[in-house]
Amino acid sequence: MNKVLSIIATKKFWIELLIMTLGMTVTAAAVYYFLVPSKLIIGTISGLSIVLSNIFTNGQGLGIWIMAINIVLLILAFILIGHEFGFKTVYTALILGPLTDFWAKVMPWDAKNAAGEYILANQNHVTGAPSIMGDPWLDLCCFVLLLSAAQALMFSINASTGGLDILAKIVNKYLHFDIGASVSVAGAVICCTAFAINPFRMVIIGLIGTWINGLVVDYFTASLNNKKRVCIVSKEYDRLRQFIINDLQRGCTLYEVIGGYTNEKSIELEALLNKDEFSKLMNYINKNEISAFTTAGNVSEVYGFWNKHKKKSKLHAEQR
Repeated sequence: MNKVLSIIATKKFWIELLIMTLGMTVTAAAVYYFLVPSKLIIGTISGLSIVLSNIFTNGQGLGIWIMAINIVLLILAFILIGHEFGFKTVYTALILGPLTDFWAKVMPWDAKNAAGEYILANQNHVTGAPSIMGDPWLDLCCFVLLLSAAQALMFSINASTGGLDILAKIVNKYLHFDIGASVSVAGAVICCTAFAINPFRMVIIGLIGTWINGLVVDYFTASLNNKKRVCIVSKEYDRLRQFIINDLQRGCTLYEVIGGYTNEKSIELEALLNKDEFSKLMNYINKNEISAFTTAGNVSEVYGFWNKHKKKSKLHAEQR
């Protein structure tokens, strides 16, 4: 109990709670405004909830279906996967349903008025009840962009939207697929349930959307986590080392290298920096006219210790 209270008392806890709530609010908006009106069934728990709500409750009570399915999946996760399943996933999984209903009450989408506007704008080719964008492909693009951005934001703090992630972990553990294939399998199975309420064309759009969602999440995640691996060969390596350690408060590694052309021994300095720190380093080199051969490459994933929240103290930097 004391451990829980100590975690709740930290600033990090409240910041991450705010990020998770914001991410799930955006996710709920994407579900309510783009997924529900178009009846697109993407490989998510929200998609499955739309199918079940249309079959059993005439499209009503979507939030209740989302919450009910997530509760079942959370119980299965604790039984089949183990107790490592964290508070973050429990929290995000349980608030998606209420937040979906929140959007429905605060800013409801008026399907009747939208239908009238759609008919006036498309008198020559009315194809049925419209969605928000009036086209399933546009609805798909909007939904995937919002959902992927929210997922990537939460992945950056080691959280998730729950739902499909839980199902994917169960598939991963018992069918021994890798996690990427598990997400695809779980998503494809959910998409196929859409045959109960949608024509073949809409199901195919949903399957394509599930695949695109994975690609866009990877893109956003890589962008959020992008680092620069910087390698510098310079006679003033110690000056650069001091700047990286004391000013940027990052660690660095020194290697002895031998020039292939001159056969001279030199020191190569290597550091892992974010974009802002890399810009400061290059400005420092240019401003002080330091002669240096510099290369930099993108790194999208970092494992092990990465001091994301740096303390602005020289002592902390030197301890690294």
